[in-house]
Amino acid sequence: MRDDLQELVDEVSRLLAAPATLEDAEFTLLAFCAHDDSQDGAMDAVRTRSILTRGSPAPTRAWFEEFGIASAEGPLRTPADPEAGILTRLVIPVRHEGRTRGYLWLLDGGRIDPSDPGDPALAAAVDLAADAGKLLAERAGGDDLGRSLAAALTGSSTARAQATRALAGTLDDRLPLVLVALVPGPDGLPDRWRRPGAGAVAAVLDDPSGPVAAVLVPLSRTGDLRPAGALAAASLAGLPRGSAAGVSQARTGVGDLPAQWAEARAAARVAAAVPDLSPVAHWAELGAWRLVTALPGPDPAVAPLLADPVLAGTAEVFLDCGGSASRAATALRVHRQTLYYRLSRVEAVTGLDLADGDARLLLHTSLRAARLTGRP
Repeated sequence: MRDDLQELVDEVSRLLAAPATLEDAEFTLLAFCAHDDSQDGAMDAVRTRSILTRGSPAPTRAWFEEFGIASAEGPLRTPADPEAGILTRLVIPVRHEGRTRGYLWLLDGGRIDPSDPGDPALAAAVDLAADAGKLLAERAGGDDLGRSLAAALTGSSTARAQATRALAGTLDDRLPLVLVALVPGPDGLPDRWRRPGAGAVAAVLDDPSGPVAAVLVPLSRTGDLRPAGALAAASLAGLPRGSAAGVSQARTGVGDLPAQWAEARAAARVAAAVPDLSPVAHWAELGAWRLVTALPGPDPAVAPLLADPVLAGTAEVFLDCGGSASRAATALRVHRQTLYYRLSRVEAVTGLDLADGDARLLLHTSLRAARLTGRP
């Protein structure tokens, strides 16, 4: 959306041949065009401060609002204040559905008559302001839903209940929904992360490892998860290397969002740790990994084994091969006697009998849990 607004401001500036800025209703700078420093009237104190600080202080906002810009439905002019270093401006309210969403400001030197209905350039600029109003209204709606999603996943019980009602009142409760967890790599979530569209609701949540993104995706009535997987893959394309995504199971309605978030977050952990399931993992396809995600970490009996990557890797391959020595030796590209020697060392280090089913299960889940917790 930022690029769309920038292009819109550039076009308004071109049409009216004047430096232009776009601010939202709170006077936060959204976009501005380049200007010629040598041109008289290209800058004043207000425009300079707005560009440098991305906004304006309350006194400046109050001064401009005295001239009725908040309720104006068409272009108007604000006067100059030489003592304060303020130049006269043409103001085009940015409105949508009867509400002021922001303002287009143009330092035109007073040459454009805001009340002239026959000025084609001004009429075109007003149409562009309406387009900007629609974009800002869509952004505001998306931000509101994003805040509701964040509260539904991480808020207090009261906040969760209120947020769930807000989401239920907006989304079609007849359609299946899935949650996607986007976990950025070591460089973190970019400041200008592009939130997905196509009816999805996105929120950025705090996590012990850093900010993660949650995306609520409506599906078709068939519950086909492919759109969610495609959205996750497309979103990862804009994230740093090492990022991963997880997709929850589909459920109808928003009544079980915390459980879906736990599934999506767990699937993303697996995607980040297991190359065969990277970069997008679906909770429904994790198999035994679903159980491993619930473990706090490897069993203490296995901890000494993790200090030896060769022995730990041998044990994991052997167990992945269902305890078949021939298959494991082939996968590891070692002689079978070498495999037997290593497995005897595994038993000595851990005190576990690999002929015992319970011991094998403990070792196998512990090795997988070590992957998820970042242990070598």
